[in-house]
Amino acid sequence: MIQLPLEYHDVEQNKEEWKKLRSGRITSSKLGDIMANYGKAFGPPAKKYAIDLAIEQITGKPVESSYSNGHMERGSAQEADARNLYESETLLFTGVKVANGGFFCNEILGCSPDGLVGDDGIIEIKSVITSVHHANVKRQDVDPSYKWQYYGNLLFTGRKWLDFVSYCSEYPEGKQLYVYRIFADDLSTEFNQIQSRIDEFLNLVSVTKESILNSEYFHQ
Repeated sequence: MIQLPLEYHDVEQNKEEWKKLRSGRITSSKLGDIMANYGKAFGPPAKKYAIDLAIEQITGKPVESSYSNGHMERGSAQEADARNLYESETLLFTGVKVANGGFFCNEILGCSPDGLVGDDGIIEIKSVITSVHHANVKRQDVDPSYKWQYYGNLLFTGRKWLDFVSYCSEYPEGKQLYVYRIFADDLSTEFNQIQSRIDEFLNLVSVTKESILNSEYFHQ
């Protein structure tokens, strides 16, 4: 059974210390790959992730990913604008500013919320194009592509709620921000699924490490 909540580290995300803390740990950002095909065998993305984790655990060094695309770069550039807008609108009735999300971890797990709100809340920001923002508003729910990351962040941090923040700078003023709140109390089934799947995935990582360490690398 996973010991929760995880310990908070007040580090700046995407910096060296943050990367070192992530290395070798299962992070909530990868839970979508792990939870895919729940109840069945792990798919190729989860198996690839198991290899990366096994390498990190053996070497003690993070496996660098060079993958990037326009949406990722856009999100990184506009996250501060979205955070400021969210804070300015919610501050009116909460009086609470958004604090550094840092990194939560134990020996095997980790997560990086985009921000902490008071003692109970966290936020996750997605800066998106117009069509995606429209879909998020129309759905009146979190983006399903990231739901397991959000559920994991709530489980791992022990926080009571998470605000999913969809931000689109091209939308009309007053409609650029869409916020949907999910509560940990509503996710007991999903939390149980995450914990059981992580146990299975840890076994996959262990088997992968054994294969890496014991394979023959010089064959004549």
